[in-house]
Amino acid sequence: MSNPFVHIELNTGDLAAAKKFYKKIFDGWSLHDETLDHGAVYTMIAAGKHGIGGMQVKMMPEAPTLWLPYVEVDDVKETMARAQKAGATLMVPFMEIGEMGSIGIFNDPTGATLGVWAAPKKEKKSKKDKKEKKEKKQKKDGKKKSKK
Repeated sequence: MSNPFVHIELNTGDLAAAKKFYKKIFDGWSLHDETLDHGAVYTMIAAGKHGIGGMQVKMMPEAPTLWLPYVEVDDVKETMARAQKAGATLMVPFMEIGEMGSIGIFNDPTGATLGVWAAPKKEKKSKKDKKEKKEKKQKKDGKKKSKK
């Protein structure tokens, strides 16, 4: 994997003020609020048809207000272990984010904060599942041929 930057997120103490500010300066952004499982509001940011990030109230009031970029990885736990071994301080070692996958956040040895994100793992199909799917498709194709 090439590990691209895939998401950027504003963590702020005043979400309403942040939304008001960014709406005034970026005409191409659309903001859409979603309510998370734990009741918090997460504002998705889209530029045209493309999701580019989000905004939320800081999870910890003492945390700094900042934009946090995320890099895509194959495995958050493995990446976080490598970051820690290389000298990073883990802020969020691992967190599931529902159907969106999982994240981790660390501070590198210079003090910069970075998030990593992995897409949800696709369930591997068993040989039995694959065989059943193939048989179902063959039945369906056979019905189509018999109608001709």
